[in-house]
Amino acid sequence: MSRIPLPYNQKVMDLFRNPKNLGKMEDATVVAVAGNPACGDMITFYLKINAQDIIEKASFESYGCAANIATSSIVTEMIKCLSLEKAWEDITWKRVTEEIGGLPSVKFHCGVLAVGALKRAIRQYFTQRNVAAPSWLPAEHTFEEKQALEEEELAKTLSKRMKPEDKAEK
Repeated sequence: MSRIPLPYNQKVMDLFRNPKNLGKMEDATVVAVAGNPACGDMITFYLKINAQDIIEKASFESYGCAANIATSSIVTEMIKCLSLEKAWEDITWKRVTEEIGGLPSVKFHCGVLAVGALKRAIRQYFTQRNVAAPSWLPAEHTFEEKQALEEEELAKTLSKRMKPEDKAEK
């Protein structure tokens, strides 16, 4: 059985080969993870947020395909110097997909996952500070956050099933 390469555009391939803001940020204000290790798509987002709730720096680590790396890379570029509120409201998986010139439909989940990681980081920022969430932050999780949570739950379920049986149980 042969594998046909996915039709990625030049911008996706450029961001995959030369990702922007790749790497761990030691002085991050908040760190959030999203993904599914069972399928290989994992993202860790690092955000440096100032006292005015502006994203000063963003970086990521990714374990995944070209689309995963490209969408994570473009999100870190899109959110620089944005307020948390503006990042929350303006960054959607559809906008990310448009910004990179499109994705094959089987890879849309990579944009969803990148935005899910961003939104989880923003939500976690307020939780870590132990302050009331701002009025613009909904109590309910967004579509992207729900997808990231579902991927995590799936990964936990699969990892439990894949663990070797304890020999004492036999």
